[in-house]
Amino acid sequence: MGDKKKKAASVFVRLVSAAGTGFFYVKKKNPRKMVEKLEFRKYDPRVNRHVLFTEAKMNGANSWFLDPSAFRFVLRPRFSLPWSLAASVDMALCAVSFPGHVNRAAASDAQRNASLSSHSVWGSDLLVQSQHNLAQVQVRKRAGGVYASLSERGEYHSKRPPTPLLDTVNYPLHMKNLSVKELKQLADELRSDVIFNVSKTGGHLGSSLGVVELTVALHFVFNAPQDRILWDVGHQSYPHKILTGRRDKMHTIRQTNGLAGFTKRLESEYDCFGAGHSSTTISAGLGMAVGRDLKGRKNNVVAVIGDGAMTAGQAYEAMNNAGYLDSDMIVILNDNKQVSLPTANLDGPIPPVGALSSALSRLQSNRPLRELREVAKGVTKQIGGPMHELAAKVDEYARGMISGSGSTLFEELGLYYIGPVDGHNIDDLVSILKEVKSTKTTGPVLIHVVTEKGRGYPYAEKAADKYHGVVKFDPATGKQFKSSAATQAYTTYFAEALIAEAEADKDIVAIHAAMGGGTGLNLFLRRFPTKCFDVGIAEQHAVTFAAGLACEGLKPFCAIYSSFLQRAYDQVVHDVDLQKLPVRFAMDRAGLVGADGPTHCGAFDVTFMACLPNMVVMAPADEAELFHMVATAAAIDDRPSCFRYPRGNGVGVPLPPGNKGTPLEIGKGRILLEGERVALLGYGSAVQGCLAAAALVEPHGFKITVADARFCKPLDHALIRSLAKSHEVLITVEEGSIGGFGSHVAQFLALDGLLDGTVKWRPLVLPDRYIDHGSPADQLAEAGLTPAHIAATVFNVIGKTREALQIMT
Repeated sequence: MGDKKKKAASVFVRLVSAAGTGFFYVKKKNPRKMVEKLEFRKYDPRVNRHVLFTEAKMNGANSWFLDPSAFRFVLRPRFSLPWSLAASVDMALCAVSFPGHVNRAAASDAQRNASLSSHSVWGSDLLVQSQHNLAQVQVRKRAGGVYASLSERGEYHSKRPPTPLLDTVNYPLHMKNLSVKELKQLADELRSDVIFNVSKTGGHLGSSLGVVELTVALHFVFNAPQDRILWDVGHQSYPHKILTGRRDKMHTIRQTNGLAGFTKRLESEYDCFGAGHSSTTISAGLGMAVGRDLKGRKNNVVAVIGDGAMTAGQAYEAMNNAGYLDSDMIVILNDNKQVSLPTANLDGPIPPVGALSSALSRLQSNRPLRELREVAKGVTKQIGGPMHELAAKVDEYARGMISGSGSTLFEELGLYYIGPVDGHNIDDLVSILKEVKSTKTTGPVLIHVVTEKGRGYPYAEKAADKYHGVVKFDPATGKQFKSSAATQAYTTYFAEALIAEAEADKDIVAIHAAMGGGTGLNLFLRRFPTKCFDVGIAEQHAVTFAAGLACEGLKPFCAIYSSFLQRAYDQVVHDVDLQKLPVRFAMDRAGLVGADGPTHCGAFDVTFMACLPNMVVMAPADEAELFHMVATAAAIDDRPSCFRYPRGNGVGVPLPPGNKGTPLEIGKGRILLEGERVALLGYGSAVQGCLAAAALVEPHGFKITVADARFCKPLDHALIRSLAKSHEVLITVEEGSIGGFGSHVAQFLALDGLLDGTVKWRPLVLPDRYIDHGSPADQLAEAGLTPAHIAATVFNVIGKTREALQIMT
C-alpha cells in the first residue's frame, strides 16, 4: 500500500455494535494519508442492501470519536502500522466495554508509540467512560458472560404461569413480526412451558432449557422447514417441538404413541433429520447443503451441535470435508461447559474431557473477545480479488491478536469462526444470525454459542447433572418423584461387581465414552480415580484405546451402551477380535429400553458380536448372574469377551457374598425347571419371561422345562442336544434381533442332525422392525415377548389353540 502508484483503497469490516449489526466502511483518498471518513452501513431488508446509517469524521486531535452509547468503540489512526491493520487494531483496543487492565495496557502502548506519530493520542475521557461502562457490565453479568437467572432470585413457580405470547405461536411463521423485546418474552414463556411439560412426563430437561433463546432466534431468523435446522442428538429439541406445531402433544412425549424424545422425520417436516446418537448433524447438514447446491436451491442449512458431541471424530471428519467442499452452511457450537450427557459423579460434576474443552474454555475466558463482539467478524467474499485478500488479512490480524490461537482449529479445518457469543442474549443471537444469513458465498461458518445447561430453572442450575434427564417432578421444589424399588439397577450392580474385581486385581481398568453416570462407572471412578478413563463421546477411540491397554497386560472393561457400541464395530472386529486381545465389553441397555425408543434400543449386539470368531458372548438372567459374568470376563485373559444386561432393576435374587462373583465354566448353561414335552431355552433377561410363562402354563396341568443358556458363544452343545432329544418342542427366547442367539442354536441343531427327527424348533426374537418408544410393558407386548406370548406359543406348537387364546385374553 506504500507504493505511490497504488490506487486509493476501501475495505469493509463486519461487526456487531450496540447500534446494530453492519459494516464499517473505511475510506481513504490517498493510501499514504490518514483515514478521512468512517461510515457505518446497516442492512435494510426493504431495499435488500446495506445503507448508510451514520458516519464520523476526524476531530481536531486526529482521533476518531464516535458516541460510545451508540457504537461502543473508537477508531484511531496509527502510523506505526499499515492503515488497514491500524483500523482493525484500534477497533480492538479502543472498545468502551474493554476490561480496565486492557485499557491501561492500550493506553501505555499509545504513549510508547507517541514518538512515532505526534497525532497519536489517547482520549482520557473515553478511558473513564470505558471503565464506567465496564463496571456496569460487571454488575449485570456473572462469570462467563451469562446474565443472572432465576436461581438467584428465588424458587420457581408452583403453578404454570400464563403464556399469552406463546399461545399465539403455533408455528415459526407466527414469530416473524415479533420485536426483540417480544422475542425475549416468548423465550421466558417457552422456558416455563418446557419445565411444566417435563414435570408431568419426565425427559431431557437441562439440555432443552439451555437452548431456549437459541431456538427462538433460529426460528425467528430462518424459515424452517425450507431452511434446514438440525439438532444433534435431539434431546434438546423440546423448545423446537413446541414452536413447530406440537405444543398440544407435549404431554405425550416419550410415551406410547406419543411424541418422540428426539427429532424424528416421520413426526414433523420441521425435523429434517432424525437423531438420538451424537455428532451426526454436521455430516448430515453438509450432505443437505451439497444436495441443495446440486438441485439449484437457495435455502439455508443450520446444524446445532453440543460441545460434548464435538469430542467425537465424526464431527471433525465432517468439518474437514465441509471446509474442502466450501458449501454454505452454518454450524452452531452449543457450548454449555459440560459434556451434554449425565457425566456427574457422586461428588459433583466432572469437567468435560479432552483438549477441545480446554480450548473452548480459553475462548470463553477471553474477556476481550466476549466483550468485544464489535471486533471484525469477517469480510464478505463478494468483494473479490485483491481487496478480499487485503480485507481478510485485516480481519485475521485483529482476530489473531484478540482470540489468540483458540479459534485456529476450526479455521484450519476451513470453517469461518465467530464467537464466543452469549447464547442467552437474543439481541446478539438475532443480529449475528441475520448477518450470517444475509452474507452469501461465505462457505461453512461456525458460530460458538456459550449457554448454560438447565438455564432458568434454579434446581437444574444447582444440580450436578443439571437435570439432564429427569422423572416427573414438582416444579416449585424440584423434587423428583422417583419410585422406590427393592432392588438396584443392573447398571449399579455391574459397577459394584467391577469394583469388587478391581479390589482383588490391580490390573483391572475401566473405560467409558462420556457416560460415567449412564454406565455406573462414576462409582468405579470414586474408588479408583486413576483407573477409570472417560474418553469423551468417542466409542471408536474407546475400543482401540482399550485394545492398547490390553497389549500392555492390563484388563480393560469397556462399558458402552449396546446401541452406542454399533458406532465402534470396525474397531471391535479389526483392533480387538482379529488380534484376539482380551478386551471385555460390558453392553448396558441391551434389549428394549422404553421411553428412549429405537435409537437407544440394544437389539443387535448379540447378532454382531456372536458372529466374531474369537469373541465369548454372555448374558445374565438376573443380577447374581451378572456378578458371576463380570468375574468370568475378568478371568478370560486369552481372547475378547462381552456380556449384555438390560435397562431396569434386578429381580431380587440373593447376591454373592461381598459382591464378588465366581467365574463360570465357559460355554455351560443350566436347567432351572425340569418339565416335559416343551423346553424353553432363554438367553439373558428373557429367561425371566420363560419362568413366568412356565408359571402361566402350569395351572393347565402342563409342566415345561426352562433352561438358561448363559452363553451364546460358545454354545452349550451338550445342554442343547439333551433338550432336543428329550422334548418334542424346543423354543429359544431372546430380547434381540433376528440372527442372534436363536440363529446360533439353529445352526448347531442343523449341523448336528437334530432337526432331522421329530423335534420342533421355534425362535422368539424381536420382530424385524424398529419398535417405537413407550413403556417397557407396551414394547414387550408389541414385540410378542411377554410371558403370555411365550406361553401362548407353547400351546400353539403342541396344538392346544384354545388354551393359547385363553392365555392371551
